[in-house]
Amino acid sequence: MALDVDGKVGRLAAARLFDGVDAAGMARIADVAVEVDFAPGHVIARQGDIGSGFFVITAGRVRVTRDGRPIADLGPGDFFGELSVLDGQPRTAQVSAIDPTTCLALSTWEFESVVRERPDVALAILRGLATRLRELTEADRH
Repeated sequence: MALDVDGKVGRLAAARLFDGVDAAGMARIADVAVEVDFAPGHVIARQGDIGSGFFVITAGRVRVTRDGRPIADLGPGDFFGELSVLDGQPRTAQVSAIDPTTCLALSTWEFESVVRERPDVALAILRGLATRLRELTEADRH
């Protein structure tokens, strides 16, 4: 059964990327997010391709690989594909479904539309990405 906007807001709120986004901002994101299901083994994002959207996992698990080597498994509340959406460069890793997986997907053009009309959403997302980058940088030091 497809999620309504309130259902999407609840699922999106689980993603740390959206920490700090107010209710109106979350409703706007949910309004443009599309629910997509992937079968186990399906390649959702291919390394080297230019991405046209990013994904928030709402159910299931995915494996992230770079140059054929696993680098992470992600689950509900995690997100991927945001870098290619932000900078228009090729994807840095491949992401494949491990289990039956459901994501909320935001196309590049919808994402850009939301952040242009809602600077508070853009700021919250920048903070979320900065937190993720800091965690990855700190993890490399230990």
